[in-house]
Amino acid sequence: MTGLSAPLRVVVMGVSGSGKSTVGALLGERLGLEYVDGDDLHPEANIAKMASGVPLDDADRLPWLQLIGERLGAAAAPGLIVGCSALKRSYRDVIRAAAPGTRFVQMHGDRALLERRMGERSGHFMPGSLLASQLATLEPLEPDEDAEVFDVALAPELVAERAADWLQVQPA
Repeated sequence: MTGLSAPLRVVVMGVSGSGKSTVGALLGERLGLEYVDGDDLHPEANIAKMASGVPLDDADRLPWLQLIGERLGAAAAPGLIVGCSALKRSYRDVIRAAAPGTRFVQMHGDRALLERRMGERSGHFMPGSLLASQLATLEPLEPDEDAEVFDVALAPELVAERAADWLQVQPA
């Protein structure tokens, strides 16, 4: 991206299986930004908890969300993209507190599609049994949030293209 003085800070958000990592990496390539998978920033205790089938609570998530916000806030131009579930407004607010101007690309899909995707992947610590708790936790984006929702039923390349177009057209 050229002509931007402030770094572009983006969170690709959504429940597990929504394609955050795939679209985030493609979006990073398209925009020339580094992509960081938020899963890689989880403390070992969080990973162990989720791997055992126990959902994280807000106390578990807070240090992780703060770290994501700090990484985004410290990003130099041209910017940074982080994949993070960011399921609740309060979680997104924690990120924005550390990284004002962060924009959110929400990956949204129907439950059957998400369950199928989770069942097809291997080597991930998040079991499909936790999808229901994530869907129950997910709070809709509010009008004052700088965010857009994208349908994960579309090809990841098309989602990344549309998200890039939205990020480049809309003022931060």
